[in-house]
Amino acid sequence: MNLRHIHINSTGSAFLTKAGLRRKCPIPVCFLYLVIMGSLALVSCANKDQQVYLERSLEELYNTGLDHLDDGDYKLATDLFLEVERQHPYSIWAIKSQLMGAYSFYSIGEYDDAILALDRFIQLHPGNKDVSYAYYLKGLCYYEQITDVGRDQRITELALASLSEVVQRFPKSKYARDAKLKIDLTHDHLAGKEMEVGRFYLKREQYLAAINRFKNVIENYQSTTHIPEALHRMTEAFKALGIDSEARKNAAVLGHNFPGSQWYSDSYELLENIVVRDVDGDGIIDPVPEKHGFFSRLWPF
Repeated sequence: MNLRHIHINSTGSAFLTKAGLRRKCPIPVCFLYLVIMGSLALVSCANKDQQVYLERSLEELYNTGLDHLDDGDYKLATDLFLEVERQHPYSIWAIKSQLMGAYSFYSIGEYDDAILALDRFIQLHPGNKDVSYAYYLKGLCYYEQITDVGRDQRITELALASLSEVVQRFPKSKYARDAKLKIDLTHDHLAGKEMEVGRFYLKREQYLAAINRFKNVIENYQSTTHIPEALHRMTEAFKALGIDSEARKNAAVLGHNFPGSQWYSDSYELLENIVVRDVDGDGIIDPVPEKHGFFSRLWPF
C-alpha cells in the first residue's frame, strides 16, 4: 500500500509525498485549518444529538420528557417521548409516550406531525382508554389553524369533521362539551365565509348567485349569528330582482324571529315603498299567504 503524507514548509505551503517522491501541491494552511475545525464541529454536533438517543431506562426517559414538557422545552420533550417508544416498544408507557409526543408537537405548532402521530395512535390503539383524547387533540390541531374568512376554509371543514367525530363517538367524554362549543364556532366561521361571498355577488349585482349563498347560510347554519343579516340580504336581492313577494316574505321571517334587530329595521325601511301587509298592527311586516319554500324550517306559523 502506498502511503501519502502531508508536509508543511516554512512558506505555509503543503506538499504531498508518495513512495518517497516529493510532489508539490500547494494547500493553504488556512484551508487545512477550516477542514479540521469543520470536522470537530460536526463531531460536536453529533455528540449533542446523541445525548438524546443514549440508551436509558424507561423511567429516566419518560420522567425527563415530562420535566422538559413542564419547562416548556417541547422539542426535547418530543425527542425523549419518541425514544421511550423506540427503546421500550413493548412497555405500556410507550403507548402513553405516543400521546405525549403528539401533545408536544401540538404545543410547538407542528400540527402536521401531531396529526400523523395521533392518526397512528388511533389506528394502533382504537380501544385504548385515551383514544377519545387523541380524537379531541386532532380536532384541536385543525382548529388552531383556522384562518380568517377571507381565505380558503378547508382547514375549518377538517376541524368541524374531527370535532364532530369526538361528539359522535364519545358523547359522554369530558372532551365532548368543549368539542360542541368549537363546532358552533366553526359553523359561525363557515357561515361568515358564505356571507362574504354572498356580499361580493350582491355588490356586483349577481343577485341569483348571492341568493344561493345567503340561502345556504339560512338552511345550514341556523344557530349562527349571521341569520339576521342573511335574511336582510335576501330581502335586498329579491327586491333588486323585482320579486317583491319574496322580499316581503324574507322581511316577515326576519321581523318575527329578530324583531329588535337592526337588520329588520333596514329591511322595513327598504320595503317602505312597497305595499306591505301589517294585518295585526304590530308594526311587523306580515308574510304573504304562501308558506312553502326554503324558509319552511324558520316559518313561525
